[in-house]
Amino acid sequence: MKIAIFGGSFDPVHLEHVRLVSAAQNALGLDKVYVVPAYISPFKLGGAAVSGEDRLFMCKTAFRMLEFAEVSDTEISAEEVSYSYLTCRRFRETFPNDELYFLLGADALRTFPDWKHPEEILRCATLCVCGRGTESAETVAAQIEKKYGCSVISLPHAGKEVSSTNIRVQLFFGKQPIQIPQEVFEYVRARGLYTHPAVLPALALEKEERREHSFRVGLLAMEGAHRFGISPAKALLAAALHDCGKYVPLSSPMLKAFSMPEGVPAPVQHQFTGAYLAEYRFGVTDGEVLDAIRFHTSGRENMSPLGKLIFLADMLESERKFEGVELLRGAFMEDLDECYLLAMEHQIAYLRQSGKNIYPLTERAYLSEKSVR
Repeated sequence: MKIAIFGGSFDPVHLEHVRLVSAAQNALGLDKVYVVPAYISPFKLGGAAVSGEDRLFMCKTAFRMLEFAEVSDTEISAEEVSYSYLTCRRFRETFPNDELYFLLGADALRTFPDWKHPEEILRCATLCVCGRGTESAETVAAQIEKKYGCSVISLPHAGKEVSSTNIRVQLFFGKQPIQIPQEVFEYVRARGLYTHPAVLPALALEKEERREHSFRVGLLAMEGAHRFGISPAKALLAAALHDCGKYVPLSSPMLKAFSMPEGVPAPVQHQFTGAYLAEYRFGVTDGEVLDAIRFHTSGRENMSPLGKLIFLADMLESERKFEGVELLRGAFMEDLDECYLLAMEHQIAYLRQSGKNIYPLTERAYLSEKSVR
């Protein structure tokens, strides 16, 4: 028999996963493909966004249209970091006389030398790789063949570039990603996966264009969270709720017990009302998240990494257009603190050039940050 192993976090499973497996079966004449969701990926030691049980169910839903595919719980039931060499070893022991293949995309194959005991994987199975986006399967396969003296099969399938992170952000904001099967989306929505109960009620207070702005802030905040070691869950929640006070007037019954600090300029007021609504209307209790919302426009002294991230994501999301934005986006790719200081300098300069008063909280935030850089 020809048997293939296809592992991954599947967080969540999407249509490109299904297409890759189907393409491999067509190209290799596979009798069986075992889809193996990881318990904890060694490259994602923070864990998956949802439970192993949920990811198993979603995989079974997505792959049940393929009769030759079977979803295995071998890694999830082990309840330990999921190393591919151990999985391949188990399958080789189970199927000692069969042809065993290990399926992966070109992006994953590129990092193969960094995996734990890659030689053991090659001892147990033949690597089969497909292209992904602009990543060529043949080019990466040739590099691995040269390094290990092995044979790598390049599949005649070029998968689309799909970001699981982007899908999770879409789901967090209540959107329906086109990249996941309908039944999987219905399961996610029914179970309330990949989101927070405060998000949709808070977004309902915003105009449509503001909701889209918040979504773009979420995308950039998620990117920065991974880059700078900040909690993705906190970053997404703060991004989703940062503007929830934007269109709620101070006369609203929702703000009956709220007291605005003295001397807050009108363009800044929504950060304070937003933090109040997040806490007292939407039940957010995380002080770091609330502070990120409370100071996302003005900044503050001793800003937390999360606060800096939301401040910058709000300022630099993809639709923002102002002189110097690309320079700041470049800095964001390198250093959170340096980018925050540059952004504060830009904001102070803009206010001065415009003849506008500088909110004392912003000035103190800038001077404080400048003094420690």
